[in-house]
Amino acid sequence: MKTLIIVTHPEINNSIINKRWIEELNKYPEKYTIHELYKTYPDWKIDVAKEQQLINSYDKIIFQFPLYWFSSPPLLKQWEDKVMLRGWAYGSKSGYKMEGKKIALAITLGGDEEDYKRNAKHNYTMQELTHPFEVTFNYVKADYKGFFAYYGIEFNTSDEWIEKSVLQYMEFIDKI
Repeated sequence: MKTLIIVTHPEINNSIINKRWIEELNKYPEKYTIHELYKTYPDWKIDVAKEQQLINSYDKIIFQFPLYWFSSPPLLKQWEDKVMLRGWAYGSKSGYKMEGKKIALAITLGGDEEDYKRNAKHNYTMQELTHPFEVTFNYVKADYKGFFAYYGIEFNTSDEWIEKSVLQYMEFIDKI
């Protein structure tokens, strides 16, 4: 079963980790399909039918993105608002097309993991910051599998550190 990876990074060419993750995923086209929202929709005009059909074709979906102001980049929020419609993603007898699909998040963060704890710099954990995603996926009856977070991109850019992220990310995906 192939996994759909929906990448939402507005500046992927300037990315270190997300770009490297895509390179690694592309080595296994039999296992992963990469769908980059900012490349597909540079004008932000989302083809709802195409996106719904894509989601219908996969049982395992990863949303990969950098943390932007403690949430997702704006195009991913627009994607949710346009694609996950009543009557398709939820509600009515014909709704719940995402029901049972395994869904997870893969998030890169500039700050250190220590910053995302109670009484630390941001005072919230990543578990708390990702609750809106969890609630959303539970609402549409998807099988939410949590998140993978890779911290510290602002401070760690060594090849060793980047490759460590690749191994951890691939292990996370394969366990879902």
